[in-house]
Amino acid sequence: MVSATEQRRFTGVVLVVLILDLATKLAAEVWLHRYVGVPVFGDLFQLRLVYNPGAAFGINVGAYSRWVFMALSIAALFVLGEMLRTTKAGDGVRLYSLALISAGAAGNLVDRLRSARGVVDFLDFTFGTFHFPTFNVADSAVSCGAVLLALSLWNEGRTTEPAGAVSTQAAPPGGP
Repeated sequence: MVSATEQRRFTGVVLVVLILDLATKLAAEVWLHRYVGVPVFGDLFQLRLVYNPGAAFGINVGAYSRWVFMALSIAALFVLGEMLRTTKAGDGVRLYSLALISAGAAGNLVDRLRSARGVVDFLDFTFGTFHFPTFNVADSAVSCGAVLLALSLWNEGRTTEPAGAVSTQAAPPGGP
């Protein structure tokens, strides 16, 4: 179980990312015109206001997408809370990964609650002929957190000794 200090760090990361996400989305809605790209680095990176009623990469489940993804976000937040509760003290990678995912899920949930138009996306990248789906700060937090969580889970239970290293612990009395 995480310590009180780690719990405060978790809460701090969630609040900072959530506030940054919500502030940037509000700014995008105030200053950007829907679907019109504002070049930051030519065609490579533009700010472009779009509303996504579905999920990442345009995943959509029809007329009830808003409600389905709202329910999934709430369920995910409960699962993440349980994962936080069972996180061992000192596991910073797990702690911060859960904080990033939680903040991102909460940020996009707020969008779904406040508007039927969907989640506000505004970061738009194009690499040559490849156009990456437009996204936001919450999506970035979820993606980075998911990578960190995957690394944390992959490393869970692994020994700290390098592969092939000989243990320096003495054998128990009575033989191997």
